[in-house]
Amino acid sequence: MLKAGIVGLPNVGKSTLFNALVANAQAQAANFPFCTIEPNVGSVSVPDQRLNLLGELSNSKQIIPTRMEFVDIAGLVKGASKGEGLGNKFLANIREVDAIVHVIRCFSDDDVIHVSGSVDPSRDIEIINLELALSDLNQIEKRRTRLKKQISTSKDAKLEDDVLEKLSEALENENAVRSVSLTNEEKKLIKPLGLLTEKPIIYATNLGEDELAKGNSFSEEVNTLATKEGSECVKISAQVEAELIELGEEERDDYLNGLGVEEGGLISLIKATYRLLGLSTYFTTGEKETKAWTISDGMTAPQAAGVIHTDFEKGFIRAQTISYKKLLEAGSLVEAKNKGWLRSEGKEYIVNEGDVMEFLFNV
Repeated sequence: MLKAGIVGLPNVGKSTLFNALVANAQAQAANFPFCTIEPNVGSVSVPDQRLNLLGELSNSKQIIPTRMEFVDIAGLVKGASKGEGLGNKFLANIREVDAIVHVIRCFSDDDVIHVSGSVDPSRDIEIINLELALSDLNQIEKRRTRLKKQISTSKDAKLEDDVLEKLSEALENENAVRSVSLTNEEKKLIKPLGLLTEKPIIYATNLGEDELAKGNSFSEEVNTLATKEGSECVKISAQVEAELIELGEEERDDYLNGLGVEEGGLISLIKATYRLLGLSTYFTTGEKETKAWTISDGMTAPQAAGVIHTDFEKGFIRAQTISYKKLLEAGSLVEAKNKGWLRSEGKEYIVNEGDVMEFLFNV
């Protein structure tokens, strides 16, 4: 399951956002630092209107969305990499996620204490990124110490040490690991370290309700920084997300329209995560169920089949394929076949976003 870690300074709205995104989660949201003592984990269904439309077309008994997991990690402070606050324990929790959602406070409220005394997004981002970088440098130093004994006798150890030296230099020059060009082989060598600055980042600017649609000078500041480093940036409001939990679908739409926004923060975060990680969705549909599957962009039909079951990839023969739009236009798989819209694709076929697929395979 795709996993994103929600990080940030204390009192930026992380736990409030987590509670809202994962409505049944039990993270405590309180106005003091370190209220999240253990990382809270919750999974959410990835909203996708295409699923319901396909389910209705196939008269499916079940509609099964793909899911995404959010991990709420306690607020980090300056010095966390050296054990300040609750320190390294929480940096370690970030190593297990696929992407980092960095929540930045972009609202002013005298009733909510800011751990640094004022709202300053650039300063807050710098504090968190520095702690992640220092933690990575510490990891790299420990690993290189262990490799010293092996370098003279192992080519792999020498190669790994060379890569780590290159990453160490980048970090010391205030560049994240993800900014360093690495070969696939080099990436495999450093993967066990779970380096924090290698992970893609989504900056989530936490705004007040009235500023969600257009943002403010604080969120613009973050957006400029994100664009410069090639990260994603989304406007969210933990306050609005908390309100949405209590509303029905029609009321939610009316509420968001009244604020001048098209979608809630959950959808915005999921879309940003998919873009950042290079992910796509394809569907399977029938009377039993209609289901969404998450794959990496560029996957072939056998690889996509393997996401369902490894036997599907091993025994792949061909895939019956149609885009969800063409299937909805046809009105049924039978009619799509009659119109010649249902294609038979082989092992080289690259799966497209929104493909509806049925796999034929040997057991």
